Amino acid sequence: MLHWIWVLIVGGVIGLIAGALTGHGRSMNWIANIVAGLVGSTLGQALLLGEWGPQVADMAIVSSILGAVILVIVVAFFVNRFRTA
Repeated sequence: MLHWIWVLIVGGVIGLIAGALTGHGRSMNWIANIVAGLVGSTLGQALLLGEWGPQVADMAIVSSILGAVILVIVVAFFVNRFRTA
């Protein structure tokens, strides 16, 4: 049980960092930060660098942040595109 709490906390921090790096962090709430961190972590580890670098809660920090940054950029692009249409 404690492991899943750590996963959610680390996912939220990764999403927060990704939002801060892309400039879209203010528009995201804490649930969106957690989702962006967890999905970005999964994508980053599966597609980019694997489990390279330091790990916290079974998430490689470097590849997780890169995956979350890419995810936030892509989602923000589509949200802005549909918002103006």
